[in-house]
Amino acid sequence: MTALTLSTAAAPGLRADAIVIGVAKGTASRSGDLVVAPGAEAVDKAYDGKLAGVLETLGASGAEGEVTKLPAPSGFKTPLVLAVGLGPEPEKDSSFDAEALRRAAGAAARTLHGAKKAAFALPLTDAADAGAVAEGALLGAYSFDAYKENGKDPKNAKAPLAEVALLGGKPRDKAYKAAVERALAVTEELNRARDLVNTPPNDLYPEAFAAVAQAAAKEHGIKVQVLDGKALVKGGYGGILGVGGGSEAKPRLVKLSYTSSKAKKHLAFVGKGITYDSGGISLKPAGHNETMKCDMSGAAAVFAAIVAVARLGLEVNVTGWLALAENMPSGSAVRPGDVLRMYSGKTVEVLNTDAEGRLVLADALWAASEEKPDAIVDVATLTGAMMLALGSRTFGIMANDDAFRSAVHEAAEEVGEPAWPMPLPDHLRKGMDSPTADIANMGERMGGGLVAGLFLREFVGEGITWAHLDIAGPAFNEGGPFGYTPKGGTGTAVRTLVRLAELTAAGDLG
Repeated sequence: MTALTLSTAAAPGLRADAIVIGVAKGTASRSGDLVVAPGAEAVDKAYDGKLAGVLETLGASGAEGEVTKLPAPSGFKTPLVLAVGLGPEPEKDSSFDAEALRRAAGAAARTLHGAKKAAFALPLTDAADAGAVAEGALLGAYSFDAYKENGKDPKNAKAPLAEVALLGGKPRDKAYKAAVERALAVTEELNRARDLVNTPPNDLYPEAFAAVAQAAAKEHGIKVQVLDGKALVKGGYGGILGVGGGSEAKPRLVKLSYTSSKAKKHLAFVGKGITYDSGGISLKPAGHNETMKCDMSGAAAVFAAIVAVARLGLEVNVTGWLALAENMPSGSAVRPGDVLRMYSGKTVEVLNTDAEGRLVLADALWAASEEKPDAIVDVATLTGAMMLALGSRTFGIMANDDAFRSAVHEAAEEVGEPAWPMPLPDHLRKGMDSPTADIANMGERMGGGLVAGLFLREFVGEGITWAHLDIAGPAFNEGGPFGYTPKGGTGTAVRTLVRLAELTAAGDLG
C-alpha cells in the first residue's frame, strides 16, 4: 500500500521523484487561458511566473485528468514537474471541488507508477481538501499484479507509487490528521475490495471469501458468523442453497457485526456475492462469461465498508451480510420451473436461473430484517438493464422511502460515486405473479432493473427503511483507467456505505 505523509517542506528542497501541481482552464474573465492552481506558487516562481505559458507551449489545456511533464526548474531537488488538469477554474471566492481534486491526484498517481516518492502540491484550502487529494492519490496508485510473474506487470515491471507527500498539509493539525487517517482507512479497504473482485474465481469461491472475512474480522474486532451448507439447510435458506446447488464450491452466508457502545442507530448492509456467474442452466451466451468473477462486487463492497467503519471507530452499529454462492450448471443445479422456499417462508418460481442475485439477496435481506435495523442497504451487480439505463459509470438507487433514497443519493454524490435515483413502479409487480408460487423471479423485460428492485422489496421486513444499489455498470471497468479508477474491479459503493454510516453516527441520516 502506498505510504502517505503530510508535509510542511518547501517544494524546492524536497527530495522526490516528482512534484505534482494542478492547472485549470480559466474562467470567463480569462477564458481560454491556462491557470496554475494554488499550491504551485513556488514552482511557478522558479519559472519566473511563466509556468502557465511553458505548459501551454507543451500542449496543456487544464482539461480534467490531462497530464503534462516537464523538467523541474533549477534549484529543485526533484527532477520532474507533473502538471495535472483540474478542469474549469472555480468561480471567485470558491475552491476546487473534492472530486476534481480526487481525480487529478488519481491521474497523477497512475502516471507515476514506478516512482518511489512524489510530492503533491495541489490546492489545499482545508482538511477536507487534504482528505480528497489523499483518497485520489491512494486509489490512483492501486495496481493488481498478484498473478503476474514476480508480482509485477511484465510490460513495465514497475511497482505502484510508493510514497505520497502532501505539501501544504498540517501534520500537527487534528483536522488534517483525521482527514488523512480516514482516507487511509477507506482507501485501504476499498483497494482490498478491488483485490477481491479481481481475484480469479478458481481462487475466490464462497468458502475462500468467507475465510478472508473471518481473518479481517478477527484483526479488527468484528464479530463474525459463517453459515455453511449444513447450517443453511437447517435454517431454510432456500434462495442461497438453490443458486449454489449446482457448484462443487458450496455456498456460505457470512454475518459481520460491528458494534459501538455509544451507538444509537443500527444499519444493515447486504451484499450479493456470486463468486462466479455462469448463468446456471440458463447459461449466459458466449462473450458474457469472461468478467463474471465480478458478480461478487456487492459483497466485496459491504465487507470493505464494515472493516472501514470498524477502523474509523464510528458510533453506530453496522451489520454486514455477505450472500456467497457460485452459480453453475450441473445435475444438481436449480432448473427453470423449480420452486424454492425462501428463508422468509415465501415461495419463488425460478423462471430464469441467471436471475440468481435476487434469490441470494432475498434470503439475506430477510435475515437482516429479523434484527430490526433502522435501515437496510443492499448492494449488487444485479441487472444488465441498469447498465442500459445508466451506462457503465453510474449506479441506480431504489428505495421504499423517497427521503431515504434522496439521502443515499446525496451521500454517493458527496463522496464522488455517480448515482441516480430510480423508481419502483407498482404496476410492474404484476408481471412477477406466478400460478405456482408466491412470486416468480422474473417479470416484464422492459424495466428489468426496476422489476428486480420490486422483487427484493418483497423480502424486506415490514416497517424497515430500505435502499437497493444496483452497481452492475460501475463495479467493473472494462475500459481504460481514468482519474483514480483502474481497469478491472473498482470498489464502487464502499465510500457511499461508509458515508452513510458516518451520517448515521452523527445523527444526520434519519
